[in-house]
Amino acid sequence: MNLKATGQVYKYIDRDKITGLSSYKKQIGVDPDKKLVNLKSFVPGLVLDIRYATANNFTGQPVYDKAMAFARLPVAKALKKVQAELKSKGLGLKIYDAYRPYAITVTFYEISKDTTYVADPRKGSRHNRGCAIDLTIINLKTGKELDMPTGYDSFTPQASANYNNLPANKLANRTLLRTVMEKHGFRVYRSEWWHFDFMGWADFELLDIPFNRL
Repeated sequence: MNLKATGQVYKYIDRDKITGLSSYKKQIGVDPDKKLVNLKSFVPGLVLDIRYATANNFTGQPVYDKAMAFARLPVAKALKKVQAELKSKGLGLKIYDAYRPYAITVTFYEISKDTTYVADPRKGSRHNRGCAIDLTIINLKTGKELDMPTGYDSFTPQASANYNNLPANKLANRTLLRTVMEKHGFRVYRSEWWHFDFMGWADFELLDIPFNRL
């Protein structure tokens, strides 16, 4: 779906509310915290499983052309602290998704208009601001994910951050993830145990910059 070519990207929101590459470069010249950081390079030992670069996601098709993860500088710094704390327990982070260009949010909404799980493009997503992370915890020794309530992108009640009719180990693992993330400035999204928003997200603009331009 080539939304840019058909002009459909901006049918939901005014074009001037979306920051493109040239404006982004000006912003980071004034405020370095606005920079989108390559998380794999910035956070030691971070594991990526960028589902939207594969067909293993709710759309059933790749929507990213590169398996990369970016976030604003303060977000990346906070994730580095989370990773360091988990490492002391023999654990680490696996990232499913981070910064998401606005055009992709439009694509998702065209596929599924359930705004419990898909952002309304009239408002944009905190992913579009570079301030939301989808992630889980892995065992560093085995590389395996800890047992969580559901898999990623599960549009089910069991994916809720507060759903409690679960085995004890899944509840404990979910609590561990939430506790360490909240300690370092994130808040869980109530409908998705894996989705965390950085507390300073409102200070950052909506972006529509493809990964290959960063």
